[in-house]
Amino acid sequence: MTVEGTTERVLRLLGLLQRRPSWTAAELAAELGVTDRCVRRDVERLRALGYPVHATAGVGGGYQLGSGTRLPPLLLDDEEAIATAVSLRLASGGTVAGAGEAALRALAKLDQVMPPRLRAEVRAVHGATETLVGPGVEIDAELLVTLARACRDAVRVRFRYAGRDGGEQERTVEPVRMVTTGRRWYLMARDVERDDWRTFRLDRMRAVTATTWRFRPGDHPDPVAYVQRSVTGAPYRHLARVRLHARPEQVRELVPPQLGRVEDDRDGWCVLVVGGDDLGWLALHVARLGFEAEVLHPPELREAAAQLAHRLTTMARPAGASPVSAGSCALGS
Repeated sequence: MTVEGTTERVLRLLGLLQRRPSWTAAELAAELGVTDRCVRRDVERLRALGYPVHATAGVGGGYQLGSGTRLPPLLLDDEEAIATAVSLRLASGGTVAGAGEAALRALAKLDQVMPPRLRAEVRAVHGATETLVGPGVEIDAELLVTLARACRDAVRVRFRYAGRDGGEQERTVEPVRMVTTGRRWYLMARDVERDDWRTFRLDRMRAVTATTWRFRPGDHPDPVAYVQRSVTGAPYRHLARVRLHARPEQVRELVPPQLGRVEDDRDGWCVLVVGGDDLGWLALHVARLGFEAEVLHPPELREAAAQLAHRLTTMARPAGASPVSAGSCALGS
């Protein structure tokens, strides 16, 4: 067999090993149309190139592609290459400090070796896509790595945390999961001193250190739901509950999870829980959704809605028409 044929077969072998966790020699030989001995030689060729291919003998044994001391070249199919390139383009404008530059470097490498037909598809997707996000807070990548390892290894973390009043406190926590809303990063963890679950904004953490103190992970709230409740309620002066005549999925399409949460109700209704510092803004926000609404809490939100209705009625009247009193508007006349 020619060198080109051997190289092509070795690349096919690499693709198979990346496809699933384990293969027997017989399975690989059947896929490649070669002998078991040829498979063993090709595995040695991959090892010489830096790919950590592990082999186990006996019943149930086989070949497995593991992790090594350095990252060898990856083999991507067409769909994987397109998905990776599009993700790198999006990451180049993300909220992880330094990740944008690294993403651009990786994208340049991928774009250099990508076939023209795939390059054209990636650029078509990018050219037809705009990202609409508010200004985010950049997070140091090393902090993300430290917290990710602590979550994985179940070790306690110490840090200084800045509250909304500007003061800092020493905290020791048992981390569970990081959650990002797209604009900010949060850590859900059990606060050791308070013996309760807490949400911490990563941009408010200082001097973060992973300790050697291991803890046994136990039952905990769902991280995404817990962080969402904290983000939508805790930071605000007012927390409103409003029933909407709409299916939950309709409201979720209009209200981002970092702004409000939607709870299922009955008979075609759902409940929106949303926080804010200004009741007038909350009334306007709910009205803009375009659904029939019923205020559950707080009662003051009804008054704010009536005042908003009066202002809108005043704006809508023809020039020179008699003013409408706030009382008549509130009564619906």
